[in-house]
Amino acid sequence: MGDDFDRDDSELPHEPDPNAQDMFGGAPVAPPARTPVEDEGAAYTVIARKYRPRAFEDLYGQEAMVRTLRNAFATGRIAHAFMLTGVRGVGKTTTARLLARALNYETDTIREPSLELREEGRHCRSIIEGRHMDVLELDAASRTGVGDIRDLLEGVRYAPVEARYKVYIIDEVHMLSTGAFNALLKTLEEPPPHAKFIFATTEIRKVPVTILSRTQRFDLRRVEPEVLVKNLEMICENEGARVEAEGLMLIARAAEGSVRDGQSMLDQAIVQADPGQTVSAASIRDMLGLADRAQTITLFEQVMRGEAGAAIETFRQLYGYGANPDQVVMDLLDHTHGASVAKAIGPNALVMPKEQALRLAAVGAAVSAGVLSRAWQLTLKAYEEVRRAPDAAAAVDMALIRLAYAADLPGPEEALKRLQSGEPVSGGGPAGGPSGGGGGPTARQGGVATNAVARQMTAPMPSTEPAANLKTFEDMLALIDRRRDIRLKLDVERFIRPISFRPGAIEYEPGPGSPPDLAQRLVTRLKEWTGERWLLSTQGGGGAESLWEKQKREEREVRAEVEQHPFVQSVMQAFPGTEIVGVRQLSQPQPAEAAPPEEAEDED
Repeated sequence: MGDDFDRDDSELPHEPDPNAQDMFGGAPVAPPARTPVEDEGAAYTVIARKYRPRAFEDLYGQEAMVRTLRNAFATGRIAHAFMLTGVRGVGKTTTARLLARALNYETDTIREPSLELREEGRHCRSIIEGRHMDVLELDAASRTGVGDIRDLLEGVRYAPVEARYKVYIIDEVHMLSTGAFNALLKTLEEPPPHAKFIFATTEIRKVPVTILSRTQRFDLRRVEPEVLVKNLEMICENEGARVEAEGLMLIARAAEGSVRDGQSMLDQAIVQADPGQTVSAASIRDMLGLADRAQTITLFEQVMRGEAGAAIETFRQLYGYGANPDQVVMDLLDHTHGASVAKAIGPNALVMPKEQALRLAAVGAAVSAGVLSRAWQLTLKAYEEVRRAPDAAAAVDMALIRLAYAADLPGPEEALKRLQSGEPVSGGGPAGGPSGGGGGPTARQGGVATNAVARQMTAPMPSTEPAANLKTFEDMLALIDRRRDIRLKLDVERFIRPISFRPGAIEYEPGPGSPPDLAQRLVTRLKEWTGERWLLSTQGGGGAESLWEKQKREEREVRAEVEQHPFVQSVMQAFPGTEIVGVRQLSQPQPAEAAPPEEAEDED
């Protein structure tokens, strides 16, 4: 039986009813002699099992699935087979057992399937403990043959003994053999009305499509770190444990969406401190083998500034504290991704402490998207090299030198502009300043690379206009119009509600439906056309009308004025059903055009 199908759930919190009758209406069932909570000598129950969800409301991060099931049960449209898929630890087996309970839920007042499991039903305890006669579980990882499935399905045609349905739960169903799937197929296609099937798998692609087409599929989502942190906080409160908030976030990120992994790591983290003491984020970081995240952000900032020497010193300090080299490179990958996301969306999109998010956003604002993309590719290659290298620390040193050197190189577009203007193609910091030690003599190497680009690009670079010439929002629109970027012009006119405009900086409120890449496209074009950096910032409100909104408002005002004109109203009254389909402004004759005929008449 797999880990998810551990049968011993009796240690979960449960208050026995001393007045409960047995299933045949006999004498009251005596409460158990002891429970893990009451008996100090009882074996310790790990958190992942102790806090296994007891109702659908306790499932973290699976609200969409619960909503669908609730609607299905409420309307009586209950499928005969369910397929639960997702990564480890997201609740597949727990959901399967909850479904088995829901299908056979029965109390003194409820005698139909129900997802309201807060009150324990007649069959709930035996289903939880894995000993119900009508709920059969099979671990396909250990019983893969056709004979195993035939034995399991032999009793499908017989009615359930106690419950409403016979429920067959098959875990890791993708591991069944071809013959086993074929044996299951016919029964699954035409099951008796008293039989329900629940399958769970982590490898949905290995399940034959003939099986999938006969089931109702639910993809259990990875649990987001902020959601998992709430679960861990609840457990800490119940367990009387104190853990720093940053430490809980470290666990949630390391769990990679798995609730069970997060709870298991919390179980280990709680014992990192003496009883009654607060578990620090530093101790959890050491437990997980992680480097100090603030320090790795410093390392990221150094390589993006081209400071190879300082970056190597920072890494060696982290390495001396016990950080794994591959984990340091993995953090650099995360920071590159974070800086790119912050550049495209904003720092609020990053799930991390605000101070760290702002630091990554500052890096993203200082460099171009092309530089970040190049850093991602180099770091990804470095991660593979570090994992294969005989000396991982040395491999990280070389990777940092390469990253710092690459940060010192100009991008292809900038290098080509320098070549055409006759400037030396020398290395500079990411913001255009001097290098901080990224490799110095980059002119020759950079020149070779950019000459190759120049040979591929035959069209001349467009002339640039100083940003100072763009003093108003209208000046910028005129520039876009001159450059004939029709798509950008339409998007700017429709979706940008200007708040403030000054050379090099624009603050605006995005209109409804604004393209997510509009700011990036506008910044890129303005830098290309003016040769200077531009900063665009968005606000949630306060912007004026966009040009498109202003135009539409003026059209509505003109239309309303036309509709109120006495002549128009008289026409519409004279011809019922008349509709104004459009309003066009006719050009008025100029006085200069009318003057010559009058003068001619006078002369005649």
